[in-house]
Amino acid sequence: MSRVNRGSYYRLILLFVVSGAAALIYQICWQRLLFESVGVDIESVTIIVSTFMLGLGLGALLGGELADRFPDRTLQLFAGIELSTAAFGAVSPALIHLVSHATVSASTLTVAAANFGLLLCPTLLMGATLPILVKHLMRLYQNVGESVGALYFANTMGAALGAGFTGFVALYYLGLNATLYIAVGLNMAVAAVVGLTLRERHV
Repeated sequence: MSRVNRGSYYRLILLFVVSGAAALIYQICWQRLLFESVGVDIESVTIIVSTFMLGLGLGALLGGELADRFPDRTLQLFAGIELSTAAFGAVSPALIHLVSHATVSASTLTVAAANFGLLLCPTLLMGATLPILVKHLMRLYQNVGESVGALYFANTMGAALGAGFTGFVALYYLGLNATLYIAVGLNMAVAAVVGLTLRERHV
């Protein structure tokens, strides 16, 4: 791998660290928002954890399909997903409160289903990023083991950093909404860097 290619490779890995950090910030913040709306109980924890697990799994299937259909546009897909996730994250507090108010007199099952459906879309987007980036690295470097391993490492590292930052720093000093908007900013920064990378290639 040339020095230029290695630089691009490490930049993409770093971007996926940032993306993973944003995902965990969202998960913690959305769980806190559900705590405010439906209470701190097993139902609210179940909603957020099961939604993330299902969304990430289905998103991986979706991302793999998109990567196969558009193998030359994987970076564009990644940037678009990051922007879409940021857009949802920016309005998610209002949406979660809206759904909670609309279902305040409903059964627990209805409340769970409403919030589950609301959060499934962004988790699908998050889950789609890994197979899309694996396809991108595979196309460039022809090494599936290194591609998958490096991206899993990056995403796990980002998740750990995001969880630590959120739990020990951001929520304590900045509050819930500000912490959530940090995740929005991270997604937008990732999309911007990818956009600049694509622009440089066409200059």
